[in-house]
Amino acid sequence: MSETATLPSPPKDRFDPILAQRRVTPRLRPWRWAVSAAVLVVLAQFVVGVFTNEHYEWPKFWSFFTRESILDGVVVTLQVVGLSAVFGLLLGVVVALGRLSSNPLLGGLAWAYVWFFRALPLPLLLIITFNFSYFYPRLGVGIPWGPVFAEVQTSSLTPLAIGVIALSLNEAAYAAEVIRGGILSVEHGQIEAATALGLSKARQLRRIVLPQALRSIVPAYGNQLIGLIKASSLVYYVSLLDLFGAVFVLESRHPESLVPILIVGAAWYLVMTAALSVVQHYVERYFARGTARRGF
Repeated sequence: MSETATLPSPPKDRFDPILAQRRVTPRLRPWRWAVSAAVLVVLAQFVVGVFTNEHYEWPKFWSFFTRESILDGVVVTLQVVGLSAVFGLLLGVVVALGRLSSNPLLGGLAWAYVWFFRALPLPLLLIITFNFSYFYPRLGVGIPWGPVFAEVQTSSLTPLAIGVIALSLNEAAYAAEVIRGGILSVEHGQIEAATALGLSKARQLRRIVLPQALRSIVPAYGNQLIGLIKASSLVYYVSLLDLFGAVFVLESRHPESLVPILIVGAAWYLVMTAALSVVQHYVERYFARGTARRGF
């Protein structure tokens, strides 16, 4: 008679009163709470001091905040920033692709463009663009030493066009480096795998490289756009009355209300920057799906 092997029965769960009394509690961080409380106290004192200080002249602030000249300046600033951001981004993509090109001529020209416009101070670039018609009264497209197919009079450019051209040229140099850095951050092995599968360069860029590169491009370029909002105040050099120009003119007409007028200008810049930051947050979250990380 053969013996049959029997498996041991699994141990039954037993109730352990000692283990039941143990609870997982989060680690206490008293210093974090203390620092947070101190920051809140200082912040509350600052806010109360700002709104109770009579030198800020808050009644005048609200009267200047919605003045027609200020609102017109805000519209001009939004136009300059919007157009410069679009044209600067499009030109920046072209320059970035030139920097990444294996063609030495295209790579050299793209590098020279980035070097030149990043080295040139923006006020100086605006002044040069404003006086561009002195050196080149007309610009045309045609055959060298032959017929001209299209021509434009540079003296007919408006201050808005001059400001947008100068800011776009400057913005494209920085945008090109941001885009180039984002593309280089993509692991090269994925590009090699796409090449082995027979995907074209354009499809690799559209379906593999850009979706991953945008995760690093969007935060950096969002900061660049915030810098563009502040840089747009320099279009006052080309006689364009944006928000900064409107504040400057209004202050010269009402010198007794210097403080509230300056606060009005700062408030509008803060509003525009806050709106752009909100948009940047949602765009970042969209492109970071599946890769979001928690902070410390």
